Amino acid sequence: MNSSLILNGFRFILLVLTQVLIFNTLNFLGFINPLVYVIFLYWFPIKGNRAVFMLTAFFLGLMIDIFSDSMALHAIASLTVAYIRPVIMRFCFGVNYEFQNFSFKNTTKVQRITFLGLLVLIHQVVFFSLEILSISHFLLILKKVFATGVVTLILCTLFSSLFSPQSE
Repeated sequence: MNSSLILNGFRFILLVLTQVLIFNTLNFLGFINPLVYVIFLYWFPIKGNRAVFMLTAFFLGLMIDIFSDSMALHAIASLTVAYIRPVIMRFCFGVNYEFQNFSFKNTTKVQRITFLGLLVLIHQVVFFSLEILSISHFLLILKKVFATGVVTLILCTLFSSLFSPQSE
């Protein structure tokens, strides 16, 4: 338990710094800024306290907002993903998720990528819908969600394969 807390604290700090110092300064094609901190919501322990998870997700988004000056958009998107994560897990992992001894190592790579992809998609839709805040710019929202979502998913999958334990 204590090592899990230290690991999650280290991931939290490292992802905030990486997002703020590296990925917020990138502008692929002038509008694509990958939001790789979403992988923290994927990595957070499944059996952890849900209230702590939602609070941590809020503070993760808030820290990104403070450094990015983005008016709580990241906090709202992160909190939405944290709230919906159990539903997404039930959808992706089915009956396996209901068992007490559920672990990512008992799932397929496709299920894990689908789960991560849905987390990224929901985060991007909430974030860009609130950023643009106009239904008349629906195509712009879709363009940003798709382009940024694909790049974010690729980077998060790469980070997950590089920095996750081999048993996962």
